[in-house]
Amino acid sequence: MKRVLVTDPITDSGKLILESAGLQVDYYPDKTEDDLNRILPEIHGWIIRSGTKITEDHFTRASKLEAVGRAGVGVDNIDIPAATKHGVVVMNTPDVNTISAAEHTVGLILAMARNIPQGHSGLQSGEWNRRLLVGTELRGKTLGVVGLGKIGREVIQRCRSFGMKILGYDPYINQEMFNSDEVCVTDIDTLTKQSDIIALHVPLVDGTRDLFNTERLALMKSTSRIVNVARGGVINEEDLATALKEGVIAGAAIDVFVDEPISGDHPLVGVNNCILTPHLGASTAEAKEGVSIAVCEQIRDYLENQKLTNALNLPISNMSVLGELRPYLELAEYIGKVQGQVVIGAVKHIKVDCFGHLSETKPIALAFLKGLLSQRTPDRINYINAESVARELGISIEISSGDSIKPFSHLIRTFVKTDSGKTRIDGTIFGQNQIRFVNVLGFEMELNPIGNLVLVKNRDVPGVVGNIGSLLGDSKININAYLLGRDKSTHEAFAVIRTDSALSDSLLNDIRALNEIISVIQIDCN
Repeated sequence: MKRVLVTDPITDSGKLILESAGLQVDYYPDKTEDDLNRILPEIHGWIIRSGTKITEDHFTRASKLEAVGRAGVGVDNIDIPAATKHGVVVMNTPDVNTISAAEHTVGLILAMARNIPQGHSGLQSGEWNRRLLVGTELRGKTLGVVGLGKIGREVIQRCRSFGMKILGYDPYINQEMFNSDEVCVTDIDTLTKQSDIIALHVPLVDGTRDLFNTERLALMKSTSRIVNVARGGVINEEDLATALKEGVIAGAAIDVFVDEPISGDHPLVGVNNCILTPHLGASTAEAKEGVSIAVCEQIRDYLENQKLTNALNLPISNMSVLGELRPYLELAEYIGKVQGQVVIGAVKHIKVDCFGHLSETKPIALAFLKGLLSQRTPDRINYINAESVARELGISIEISSGDSIKPFSHLIRTFVKTDSGKTRIDGTIFGQNQIRFVNVLGFEMELNPIGNLVLVKNRDVPGVVGNIGSLLGDSKININAYLLGRDKSTHEAFAVIRTDSALSDSLLNDIRALNEIISVIQIDCN
C-alpha cells in the first residue's frame, strides 16, 4: 500500500479521496521533526500548504517519494530543483483560490475606504468617533491593478461595478487584451501617480521584490491607498510603515508578509491607518475545500496512473524517455528565462525549433514557455497550463523539428517576437549534461548561462572593452568572464560579461552613456 503524508490541514473530503483509492494517509498537521524522520523514508506522496517547507534534505531522506502536492498556488516553500534532481514531481492548484483572493482584496478596499476596522475598534472601546471616520466613495475613483492575471481580472470585474476607473500594468500584457473603455493598460509609473487605490496581484520574483519602496510610494497621491493580497515582499514593509506614519499615503491593507506569522514588533503593527489580516486571501470554506479536493485528486491520479495535473517540474507523459529528455527540458527553460528578461514589451509570437533525434518536441516547447512566462507569473505557470496561458496572453506558438545541424547533434533554436523586434537564442547540451548557449541574440558564442550576466551591444571600434572594464573596476565589480562576438556586416560587436555580483542601475546607466554603446541588458540566470 502506498502512503501519503499530509503535514498541513486539509478537509475530510480530501482525505476521503485518498483513502477511497486505497492509499494510507499519514495525517500530521502538527508535525515535528521526529515525525518526519520516522515517516519520510516510507512515503510515496506528500501534501502540504504554506506551513511546510520541503528542502533537499527532505527529498534525500524520502527515498520512495514520487510526488509533492501543494494545496494552493505559491511554491516558494518547496525546493523544486532538488525535487527534480530526486525524480519527484511537484504539482500545485493554481486557480482554486482565485475568487477568494479577489473577494478579500475588494473587502480590504472597502474596509480602507470606509474606516470599518477603526469604527469597530472604537465602539468596542466605548467611543463614538463618527465625525473622525469620514470615508470616501469608490465611485469615480481610479483603481490601479498591478498584475493582470486571473486574480487581477476578477478584482477589475468587481470594482467596475462600483463605477471605478481602471488602470492596469503588466509587462507581458498590452491594451489589445482589454476593452479600452473598461481598462487602460499603462506603465507602472503612470499607474502609481494616478491611482487612488492600488491593488497588487504579482508573484514575488527578483523583478517584483520591493517593487513598492520609499521611492515608488513617494510617487503615490497623499490621499491614495494600497492593498497587497499577493506576496509578502512586493512592498517593502519598513518603507511602507514610514510612508504611512509620515502621511506620504493615506492608508494600506496588507494580508501577506515577508515572514509569517508576524510578531508584535513588526513595523506595521500599531500603525493606525493600516489594516492587517493574517494571510486570509485563500481562507474561505470554499477555497479550503476546493484546494483539498484538487490536490488530493492530483496525488491520487499520479500515484495510481502517473497522470499529471498542474505539474511544475515534470512534463513527460512517457516516463521511459525522461532520462534522455530531462537535460533538454532544463536547457529550454533556461533559454526561456533569459529570453523573458531580454525581450521588451508584450510577446506576440514564439518559435521553437528542435534539431536532432529528441523523441518529444512539445515538452521542450512547453519548458521554454514555462521559463519565458515565469518572469511574470511563476506561481501560475507549469507544463500543463503554459500553452493555454500563453494563448490567453495573445502569444502565438510555432514548433518544428529537423535533422541535426553540424556541429551539434542536438540543438534548440528559439525566436521571440514583440512589437520592438525579434530575439534569438540557441542552446545545446555538451558532455555530461552541460548546458550551453551557442547563439545569443544572433551572435555565435559558447556561453554557460549561470550567474549574473550583462549583455552589451556596441559599435565595433577599439577601446570599448577597456572603458567597460574601467567602469566595473572602479565600482569594485569583479569580471568572471568576458565573451565577445562580432558582426562584420553591421560593424557591431556583442559581449556577454559574467560578473560576481549584480550591477546597480546607476552603473548600468554609466555603461549605456558610453558613446560606442548601443544597448545594455542585465540578466539573472540563477
